[in-house]
Order: sequence, then C-alpha cells, then structure tokens
Amino acid sequence: MIDQPVIQLRDVRKRYGDFMAVNGIDLDVHSGEIFGILGPNGAGKTTTLEMIEGLRAPDSGTITLAGFDAVRQNDEVRKIIGVQLQSTSLFPYLSAQELLELFGHFYGISNPVARATDLLAKVNLTDKGQSRMEQLSGGQQQRLSIALALVNSPVVSFLDEPTTGLDPHARRNLWQTILDVRASGSTVVLTTHYMDEAEQLCDRIAIMDGGNVIACDTPAALIRSLPQDAVVKATSSQPLEWTTGQLAALPGATSADITTADVGSHLAIGTADVQATIVALLNLADAHAVRLDNLASTSASLEDVFLALTGRTYANTDDADVAEGVA
Repeated sequence: MIDQPVIQLRDVRKRYGDFMAVNGIDLDVHSGEIFGILGPNGAGKTTTLEMIEGLRAPDSGTITLAGFDAVRQNDEVRKIIGVQLQSTSLFPYLSAQELLELFGHFYGISNPVARATDLLAKVNLTDKGQSRMEQLSGGQQQRLSIALALVNSPVVSFLDEPTTGLDPHARRNLWQTILDVRASGSTVVLTTHYMDEAEQLCDRIAIMDGGNVIACDTPAALIRSLPQDAVVKATSSQPLEWTTGQLAALPGATSADITTADVGSHLAIGTADVQATIVALLNLADAHAVRLDNLASTSASLEDVFLALTGRTYANTDDADVAEGVA
C-alpha cells in the first residue's frame, strides 16, 4: 500500500434530471488492493465507476486516478486503466490471439504478438489462442475479456460483474484469475452481485445505496459491526402471515426478514442468542400450526451486513435503473 490513494473521490455528485444518482460521495482506493463496490439497482455504483473511468463527467466534486484529474486529464486516465464489461462485442472472425494483438496495436504496444501470448498464458487460455469468441465457453470468454483489459498493463483494472452467468466451478476458476491480476501489480475495482465473491476476494468493500456510500471497510470489519452473532434461517411451503416485527421481537433477535413467494416463504432472523431464538421460533410455529423446513443457523455474513444497512437482500439482478438507464 502507499499513502496516497490510487483513486480518490471528494464530494462527487451526478444528477439526471430529478434523479440524484451520486450524492456527494468521498471514496479512497489504495494501490494494490481489490476494492469491491456493492449496491442495489439505482444505488449509484455504475455511475460512480463511469465517472472514474472518464465515461461520464461529474456535476461537481473531484476525481483523481494515479495523480491525474479524471475529468481534465481524461486521455491520460484512459491510457492507464483497463475495463472489463459485463458483455463485450468483439470482431467475430478474429481468434483470441488476434484480438489481443489488435488491442496491443491500439495501445501502441511494442511487441503485440508477445504480449498476446503472455496474456493468454496468464488467463490459462494458451490452448484456445486460435479459437474465436463464439467457440469459447462462458468462463473462457470472461477470462479473454479480462485479458483484453490487461493489454496495456493497467494501473487500475475495473471488472464489472466478471462472473455473472457462470457455473460455480467456472466462477471459482475466475476468482484465481482476479487474484492473479492483483498479483501482477494492478489495483482491481470489482463490482459483483455475489456476496461470497466479495467476501472472498475484496480487501475492502464500499456499500452504496441511494447515491451514497453508507459503509466502507474490510469484509471482516463490516461483519463485526453487526449486532448479531448468527442468523437463523428457515423455509415454509406456505405463505406466512407473520410480520418482521413479530420475528424481530423473539428472544435474542436483532433483525428479521421474510421473503414470500407463491411457493412459500423464507425467513432470516439475526440473533445474538441462537438457542433462545430457535426455541422461540419453534414455539411460534407450533402455536400457528406452521411447519418450518430447512431450519439452520449460520454465522453472520456480508449478506447480513447488506440487509442490516439497506433493509433488503442483495438480489442478483441487472444493474440498470429503469427510468434513466443508470445505477
């Protein structure tokens, strides 16, 4: 780490008509870390990233990246960052090797062939160098997208939902690729809808909601900030008529959430006394002739932090605001 943050935002604001997308945030990202940004739809995280990357100009405030002003020195910033998007449109008839070489020419790399070969090895795609994009699996396409973002040896790499749509095995393989990106010397800014991914990969996490940064710390520190030691979870095949207030009033409970669907209900109760809460919950179910399934208690997690701070679970949904197309 260095004393001066590699990315620094001060009182940054962005408005779209009556919608305040980013509401005066301050943020520091340190050199050499994997920094996560989490938030529900419309929280402001995509707009924040686009302003840092120089794709949008803030209405007010300052953004610096590696000492450059992200607005006034936009061209300099773009030369030293790499960006991997959720979906990428590439030349369909070029192989992975040829795409990397082409991007090398875009950046003026002295030996784009050697750089392409090195990057294919870095993301474990050496044997797929002659394959076109459509011939690659989902995980291989994501690794190629990351390789394309690394062509210019960026100071900061922005990875936007890199594992969305991948199976668990492919996701975990890509986690190692992300760790390797950091190990190569690039600071990583990561957005993800997967809490386990953020908890495993990120050195620090900023949680955004309503255009504000409502928490920023290490995953462990965020979890320690909760007033609960564990979460009691259960499901029911029938819709429950209980309120969150009833569940939160159970002995030991510190928070409660009920999700009801056509197929039944799912409940989660934060607790500082697991045994007392489970006993009271079972008594409540017995009194209302409710059968509870999948009853279990787990240690508090980042998902519980998000629920406590925002009042809702972190749904795996598209990061797009329905009104303005921003988030």
